[in-house]
Amino acid sequence: MILRRVARPLLAAIFVSGGIETLRNPKPHIQAAEPVLDRTVGRVRDKLPAQLPTDPESLVKLDAAVKIGAGTALGLGRFPRLAALLLAGSLVPTTAAAHRYWEYEDPQERAAQQVHFLKNLGLLGGLMLAASDTHGKPSVAWRTKRAARKATEKVQDAADSVRSIMPG
Repeated sequence: MILRRVARPLLAAIFVSGGIETLRNPKPHIQAAEPVLDRTVGRVRDKLPAQLPTDPESLVKLDAAVKIGAGTALGLGRFPRLAALLLAGSLVPTTAAAHRYWEYEDPQERAAQQVHFLKNLGLLGGLMLAASDTHGKPSVAWRTKRAARKATEKVQDAADSVRSIMPG
């Protein structure tokens, strides 16, 4: 459908652009992420596998790579539901780290950060729609229930056939 071919790249563009910008200039993103990472990852760092990066620089760059990769996939219509889920999973911590508007005292800066926060919520809504889009085809859950119902009907028909030929 033409709507999907237009909407997906429009939705994906901000993630690809933001991911590239973050890789080119990671310092402000790292500084924004550090307080949130200290309160979250810092509490469980000793319980995580040693191979898992926990430092702010690695996590910010990993997040940027996810945004570029998943954003590109979404924009091209390749695995769009998975790409949208990855972007949604990436957007939540990014929003929590970068747009904590309630912490700002200056009314103008607070309002600007609130706009970014709400914009990201809107993007999250769009990603949720993209993640649930089945291209007009029935969902896996619907197909599974339908297959189970048909299988039950066939078993019932077979049981009725056996009963009809059984004596007494």
